[in-house]
Amino acid sequence: MSSGGTIEIRGELWDHLGRAILAITTCGRVSKRGEAVMLRGCARQARDRFPGLAQRFGALILSGGNHVYDLGDGMVSFPVEDDPFGIAEPRLIEQSCRELVSLANQKGWKRIVVPRPGCGGGGLEWAQVRPILERHFDERFLVISAG
Repeated sequence: MSSGGTIEIRGELWDHLGRAILAITTCGRVSKRGEAVMLRGCARQARDRFPGLAQRFGALILSGGNHVYDLGDGMVSFPVEDDPFGIAEPRLIEQSCRELVSLANQKGWKRIVVPRPGCGGGGLEWAQVRPILERHFDERFLVISAG
């Protein structure tokens, strides 16, 4: 599936809003109020930028589980952990890669920008995560790190 390597770029994720689909790394927890728990990193930024997102995303998790979803507004969820206070899970990152590629194929998306999943607050090292992404992503996928 991969074209021979993950394409890495440096910069700010939100600079690509409107020019690419942005993958927002998420967890699978929903609050008692029905909102997706989006406490840190790009999930928190997305929650703060888009009122109502946590409620919409929470409803998707409650109805379908912890998966990749088209969140609207040029964003897609990318689950990396089930618990926001735990360590990111490589098996979940692998599942999210498969689901994101499938959704990108279905929707005809040409450019998707993904932060290094699980490598910020998730506690994983890039060396652990990069081979997972390389197994699935092709030239449509750009992995961004802080510039």
